[in-house]
Amino acid sequence: MSVNYAAGLSPYADKGVCGLPETFDNPEELKLKVETLAQLIKESQYLVVHSGAGISTSAGIPDFRGPKGVWTLEEKGESPHFNTTFEEAQPSLTHLALLGLQRAGYLKYLISQNVDGLHVRSGFPRDMLSELHGNMFVEECEKCGRQYVREKVIGVMGLKPTGRYCDVVRSRGLRACRGKLISTILDWEDSLPDRDLNKADEASRRADLALTLGTSLQIKPSGDLPLLTKRKGGKVVIVNLQPTKHDKHAHLRINGYVDEVMKQLMELLGLDIPKWEGPTVCEGSSATSEADVKPPRAVTAKGKMKKELIKEQRKRVALSSMDDGSIKEEVVSVKREKADSSSDT
Repeated sequence: MSVNYAAGLSPYADKGVCGLPETFDNPEELKLKVETLAQLIKESQYLVVHSGAGISTSAGIPDFRGPKGVWTLEEKGESPHFNTTFEEAQPSLTHLALLGLQRAGYLKYLISQNVDGLHVRSGFPRDMLSELHGNMFVEECEKCGRQYVREKVIGVMGLKPTGRYCDVVRSRGLRACRGKLISTILDWEDSLPDRDLNKADEASRRADLALTLGTSLQIKPSGDLPLLTKRKGGKVVIVNLQPTKHDKHAHLRINGYVDEVMKQLMELLGLDIPKWEGPTVCEGSSATSEADVKPPRAVTAKGKMKKELIKEQRKRVALSSMDDGSIKEEVVSVKREKADSSSDT
């Protein structure tokens, strides 16, 4: 849970502005705004979505700066309430709607600040996803870069060793890599992963429409990425109940629950929201050949694979290391800066 994640971070004084009041558009205004968003998406050539903790609250995972967020309650000396664990949490309507948008060809790239793993477990293709702050279910070989998506949380944070070793077999059948596996979860001052940040930067510059969902955009550099889209002539749409750091830069500002916005949006686009049948990992958006297709690791809530799920997953690409060749060379590693508590509005 985000509570356990927060408890595992190093002490840090400035966590940004917390507990700002929420604002709701009335039903008619919300409907009109979502209709505008649907038209923008239809006209878009390259849609990029930026997701924050607000898209997981309906899955039982608290956010951080909302009225009942982890950091908000911490400031008041109170303890947050939670209804699930990371392993038990199921993707929200918004997670699955984003998967539907990707499958329909509208969503070209997804950038997330979340560590709960719900995007990956929903089946969203990992080659179209940047998880800038890590994933509670993913560990990485510090030697060869191979990533492993596990069925349970890694249990270690701050890019520390997990106690396991890489089992990738080198070319010509030589011995396994045996590099140390480390957590992908960042602590406050850890550098963002180059691979994910570079791809997020490239996608944000290429986008003509940036849609932010459930994030106050306070954490740098992730919160500033939508501004790259605007600087290149694109539009920014913000969906959040609280004010955000970049509201003044938004072409459209929607004050509503993300699940309700996405439900109306999918109806207007004539798209079905995929059903979730259990944790599913999809490495690539498409498989190049039958030989490339292997069943990824997937389990039901009880930890057993469903036969029909396995059959479907054999049509999808297997867990494998991500392609370092796609990284933009000119983008350098960026330190994860503290939350910027100053307001631009």
